[in-house]
Amino acid sequence: MKQFSYRHTKEADLMKNMDEAARMGSAAAMSDEELFSFAEFHAEDVERTGYSNYSYWRSTVRAFTKNRVAVTLLALLACLLLFTLIQPYLPGQYDPNLIINDANGMQYRNVPPGDQFILGTNSIGQDLWARIWAGTRTSLFIGLSVALAEALIGITVGVIWGYVRSVDFILTEVYNIIDNIPNTIVLILISYILKPSVNTLVFAMCLTGWIQMARFIRNQILIIRDRDYNVASRCLGTPTWRIMVKNLLPYLVSVIMLRMALTIPAAIGNEVFITYIGLGLPVDIPSLGNLINEGRALITSPALRYQLVYPTIILSFVTISFYMIGNAFSDAADPKNHM
Repeated sequence: MKQFSYRHTKEADLMKNMDEAARMGSAAAMSDEELFSFAEFHAEDVERTGYSNYSYWRSTVRAFTKNRVAVTLLALLACLLLFTLIQPYLPGQYDPNLIINDANGMQYRNVPPGDQFILGTNSIGQDLWARIWAGTRTSLFIGLSVALAEALIGITVGVIWGYVRSVDFILTEVYNIIDNIPNTIVLILISYILKPSVNTLVFAMCLTGWIQMARFIRNQILIIRDRDYNVASRCLGTPTWRIMVKNLLPYLVSVIMLRMALTIPAAIGNEVFITYIGLGLPVDIPSLGNLINEGRALITSPALRYQLVYPTIILSFVTISFYMIGNAFSDAADPKNHM
């Protein structure tokens, strides 16, 4: 029985080998046209294989939200901005310039924080709560206006300065002249010559502030100007403005946002400084600079220090928030940190 099974298995293997040999012989006899055929080209398949769901802004937002401190500060700052806008329309609010008198016609001077006045009053009977929020609106408007103006002028000049070689000498000389003039001197002169107002402060800060942004952008453009994709774009005849907008500026989003975020608290600080030396906004235009300057004179009186503490807290929060949010967004906007 074992001998029969062994013989049967051996015959089966022999038959299998003969079949494979026959198939190989027949395949060898077939022509190349019968064995191989060209694959058809489908443009849809090419598009499908080259597709990527990567989005720069979606990846930036995803990376930014991982920083919980920055997200928390951004939410608090947004609430602060919203409240400064709606505060005048809430019930029971005083006008920031209104001098409040009691039933006997006496001014509510230096009333400490309480039920009637949440943050107390100043030395002439004005509600400190209303003046702080009005001053925050004014200071934030100055900071945002200066940041947008400096960004618009600085980015435009910086990109042209770094990419167009023919204007490099002229703009470099303009930079050397403006940069050698102290910014403090310019602020003092403009504030002294022109009528004190919000527009005057914004104009004085933007007069020379854009040059630093332009210089920074110019240095970044010089680094990436002659990279392969920019050289290829020039060889293909791409217009210069399109190369600037499509190839250069997206690469600088992170550093631009960081510079703008730092410009806002710097502008508010300059407003405080100008007010401190007596050339800032008039008293009838509340600002954080005015409030801090008024509270500074009362620092020696423990019972009246609240007039300095409250506006200082708001100023410190705004400054720190913009700084940390700007740094976090700058890191998130860097494509190297995208997954």
